[in-house]
Amino acid sequence: MEVEKTLIDGLLILHPHVFRDNRGCFFESYNEKVFHQLGLSVHFVQENQSISAKNVVRGLHLQAPPFAQGKLVRVVKGAAVDFAVDIRKNSPTYGKYVSVLLTEENHTQFWIPEGFAHGFVAKEDDTTFVYKTTNFYDKSSEMAIRWNDKTLHIDWQVEHPIVSEKDAQNIDFVDFISPF
Repeated sequence: MEVEKTLIDGLLILHPHVFRDNRGCFFESYNEKVFHQLGLSVHFVQENQSISAKNVVRGLHLQAPPFAQGKLVRVVKGAAVDFAVDIRKNSPTYGKYVSVLLTEENHTQFWIPEGFAHGFVAKEDDTTFVYKTTNFYDKSSEMAIRWNDKTLHIDWQVEHPIVSEKDAQNIDFVDFISPF
């Protein structure tokens, strides 16, 4: 697996080695040894999947401690642009983000540790997004930032976004009080 560091400390883009032949392909989507070699001691406890129509925007979501989650995300069908916003108060990159194109063809994965808000936009119909988490979902710990917040300057790369009523009502970043 090739590991690409980003401009924000902690966020990693993972490119698995894909073995192809006339039958299709094979790759390791997760290997605990590789994570340990990267200095990441993670234990995944839950795996989630969503299926989205083209132009669906989900985010920017997070869970507060003690239910904060690290996430290993990937797309198994279709394509999505994935976003992670640094919400660690003492970080030099607080309020900055990284985006990654995840597709069924590139098999790229994105490691998002605790301390980041997360969202994505589906670029194709029936985009299937899968992610492992390091903590269980807890509704009372759920937090979110408005997906199109003006101060974050996120280019969602979508002209006609489809957003849930819940996500449309999230708070602005300037009103967000980070628990990290």
